[in-house]
Amino acid sequence: MALATGAARLRPRSTARRPSRGGVRTSRGHEARTAAWMVAPAATLLVVFLVVPVVLAFVLAFTNARLISPRPASFVGLHNFTTLWGDPVFWASLRNTVVFAAVVVPVQAGLALVLALLVNAKVRGTNIFRTLYFVPVVTSMVVVSLLWRFLYQEDGLLNAMIAVVHPSYQPIDWLNDTRTALPAIILMSIWQAVGFHMIIWLSGLQTIPGELYEAGDLDGATGWKRFRYITWPCLAATRTFILITITIAALSLFTQINVMTQGGPLDSTTTVVYMAVRTGYQQLATGYASAISLVFFVLVLVVSGVQRFLTRDKD
Repeated sequence: MALATGAARLRPRSTARRPSRGGVRTSRGHEARTAAWMVAPAATLLVVFLVVPVVLAFVLAFTNARLISPRPASFVGLHNFTTLWGDPVFWASLRNTVVFAAVVVPVQAGLALVLALLVNAKVRGTNIFRTLYFVPVVTSMVVVSLLWRFLYQEDGLLNAMIAVVHPSYQPIDWLNDTRTALPAIILMSIWQAVGFHMIIWLSGLQTIPGELYEAGDLDGATGWKRFRYITWPCLAATRTFILITITIAALSLFTQINVMTQGGPLDSTTTVVYMAVRTGYQQLATGYASAISLVFFVLVLVVSGVQRFLTRDKD
């Protein structure tokens, strides 16, 4: 009897501790209001600086709007797009953008992977090399572009170094020659961003379980086979991320062009983004610039979709 009484005293009073239905609703309502207040600043900035400009670009692309004009904008249909189709500067810009992306994406991704494999090796001094490779990433692109512009001058350091190796070498003004301006910018861009993608590859390499390599060693997989059948398949997600980010960054090339060549010489380095900005802010043709931006948006969307399809998980 005494034991029964004690057990009854120790039995939890679930009804007393359970909150009431009204209390639960009040708590959830408070949490929802708190979450809304915390999300509101970021959502406001997102709407003001992303959604509104995108919607305006879609609308202005079909008008003859100008940045400064006493006349109001009027609807012109597809006039901006037909003009763009016959604009040789646009085709030159598109060709330069495609060439830049076609070279930068594989070279930068491959070089970053090689550096990541070297840094991932358990040898002394890897932290020093990792820091050295990453230093250009934390430096402003404007500063890097200014420094490399001095290097590429006719009396710059690059020509001086080549002249030491090859005494009969005639100095080249790299950024003022239509044959060398775009390759010079490609080289600088690869050097500047390779450290960032090295870190991404490195993070992917360090997530591969060591047991897979131990099993590969037991099966006699070394060297290339070890990379082909263990490392490369395990980097599928990292590979997709790097390809998409490098492609988008390459297609949106602007800062290097604006600082180093401003599209010259003879539009040999003009890109689609640079053409849109120049058309909108220097030539004040806002409607035409919006049409260029809309075409660029479609281009990036198609390329990203194709990349995503080719790198999808087929399992």
